[in-house]
Amino acid sequence: MNSQSILILYILLFILEFLISWFLSILNLNNILKNRKKVPVLFQQSFDREKYSTTVSYNLDKGRLALVSEFVSAVFLMIIILSGFLGTVDSWMQNYLNDGYVFNIIYIFLISMIFSLISLPFSLYSQFYIEEFYGFNNLSVRTYLLDMLKGAIISLVFMVPLLLGLFYFMDKTGSFWWLYASLFIAAFQLLIMVIYPVAIAPLFNKFTPLEEGELKDRLLGLAEKTGFKTNGIFLMDGSRRSSHSNAYFTGLAKAKRIILFDTLVDSLSVSELEAVLAHEIGHYKKKHIQKGLLSSILIMTAGLFMVELLMNWTALYEAFSFTRQGYHAILIILSICLTPLSFFLSPVSNSRSRKHEYQADRFSHDVTGSSAAMIGALLKLGHDNMSNLTPHKAYSFFHYSHPALAERLAALEDLDKE
Repeated sequence: MNSQSILILYILLFILEFLISWFLSILNLNNILKNRKKVPVLFQQSFDREKYSTTVSYNLDKGRLALVSEFVSAVFLMIIILSGFLGTVDSWMQNYLNDGYVFNIIYIFLISMIFSLISLPFSLYSQFYIEEFYGFNNLSVRTYLLDMLKGAIISLVFMVPLLLGLFYFMDKTGSFWWLYASLFIAAFQLLIMVIYPVAIAPLFNKFTPLEEGELKDRLLGLAEKTGFKTNGIFLMDGSRRSSHSNAYFTGLAKAKRIILFDTLVDSLSVSELEAVLAHEIGHYKKKHIQKGLLSSILIMTAGLFMVELLMNWTALYEAFSFTRQGYHAILIILSICLTPLSFFLSPVSNSRSRKHEYQADRFSHDVTGSSAAMIGALLKLGHDNMSNLTPHKAYSFFHYSHPALAERLAALEDLDKE
């Protein structure tokens, strides 16, 4: 296959992905519009007519922005590829830098930043118009820009040693470099998981130990009852940035921390928070986190093996306007080429994720003895976060890592009937 055939094949796959994605988004928007006049029966006790109307408008605004963003990003990507921009930047940098690891790292970081900047205007509009208009945004422009700067610096700090290690294995360990490199990157991921709670997360938010009282006693009692070892329960000042709410675990082994957004604690009752934590513990006890980590390692290993298979294919470089082979070039090319593939495989990973959510909900039901508190928590979260109550089934099948709220509530109610 020559370079022209490779480029045509990629463009066809990209266009197919784009058209399917757009079609699904339009289906979803139309389904929201079709159901906009009447609150769905399942939510009539939680949403009054005014709140439901606002929720519909919020989801329509987000969906329409996503359509525009996706279109503009697709146009920019095609311009970058068809204009020979990737090869031009490579040739330009050769005038100022010698080939080597430093060249490769700078090139990858530069191209990554360019792709990030394409989405920046839409991110700003989403944050400071849509989120602001609907009462979710608590960020100042200054904090937003500082977060971006800190994120870029942190990315660079971790990317440099990661890429240096990758390039070393590619250079020094023969045809099985991809296997050694995958083990190295997996170890690096585990290291990040260990240091994230204590060194990275505090750069963006303040974490304070949950104060003594009924909530802390109930949550620690639940952790002890389920055999979940934790390094503490912490309250995060999520309201500093947004009115959205969440809860999650972070860290590994005995260093695991339970993180509760302050907005979540303000919204839910003690019993509801207990049910939410039981759900999160369910993910741990069912080994969903470990399975997800193993899955990501296997996918990464497959990706690196693909690099090994394709890194000497001259026509592939020429298809994307590179005049020479190089580690930086093959990594950028494959990151672009694998995007359509990951889209078509997303229903598989999302289906597995939704299955895990149902299993965690069952665990919460079994531990607390009822679905009532979890149902109450989900209804409040759906209300407060203005979740899409009527997603199109095809859209949720492709894009949702969690079951649609109505489906999840129905499953929880069925557990109480068993």
